Amino acid sequence: MSDSNGGNGLAWFLAGLGIGAIAGVLYAPRAGSETREALRSKADEGREFVRSRARQAREQAEDWVDRGKEVLTQQKEQFRSAFEAGRQAYHETTAAEGGAKNL
Repeated sequence: MSDSNGGNGLAWFLAGLGIGAIAGVLYAPRAGSETREALRSKADEGREFVRSRARQAREQAEDWVDRGKEVLTQQKEQFRSAFEAGRQAYHETTAAEGGAKNL
C-alpha cells in the first residue's frame, strides 16, 4: 500500500472489522432475542464511544481556539509596544534635530 491512501485503507479495514463482528454475532449459536440484545448493546457502546470522542475533539478544538486567541493578543501587544517605541524614538529624534514635522 502506498502512503497516499493509508487513511482510506484504515477506514476500509475498520469497516470490514465491524461487518465481520456483526456477521460473527449473527451466526453465533444464540436465540434471536439474545442476538438482537447483543447487537443493541454493541450499538449503544459504539454510539457512546462516538459521543465521547466527539466531546473530546470539541474540547481540544476549544483549547486550540483559546490558545490561538492568547497568542494573537500577545502579538497585538508586542506590535503595539514596538509601534509606540518607534513613534517615541521618531519624536525624540525629530525634536533633537530641530522640530521636524510630528506625526
